[in-house]
Amino acid sequence: MITPLDIENKKFSKQMMNGYNVEEVDDFLDDLTAEYGKNYKEIAELREQVEELNRSLEHYKTIETTLQNTLVMAQTTAEDIKNVAKQQAEQIINNAKSSAKQQADELENQIILKNKELDDVKKQFDIYKAKMESLLISQLELLKDINKDD
Repeated sequence: MITPLDIENKKFSKQMMNGYNVEEVDDFLDDLTAEYGKNYKEIAELREQVEELNRSLEHYKTIETTLQNTLVMAQTTAEDIKNVAKQQAEQIINNAKSSAKQQADELENQIILKNKELDDVKKQFDIYKAKMESLLISQLELLKDINKDD
């Protein structure tokens, strides 16, 4: 690539006849050098800017990759937490069912015991009633015998 210094240092051979006007060529070369210098500097700045943008792009790509990985990890963690919560809920339900069944069985056993106690009390009452009836009958017989003797 030709640099502005190359243009500035370029010398043309001078011809005696029908040659270029040296002053005009020098003025043109000066203008060309100045313009080319601005363009050369602008291109260098743009290249530097492109490199900076490429570095920034790489930086943002790294951030994007990190964010994507973080998002995947967060989704995985959320799924894991949801599964653990579901398992815990099922365990709680199973424990509650088991506890309820155990309490129902205990209540059923208590009902059976209370029914047996009730049956025992009824039998005792029937025995007591039979004894009282027997006692009353014997007392009545005794009264009848006393009345007969008079």
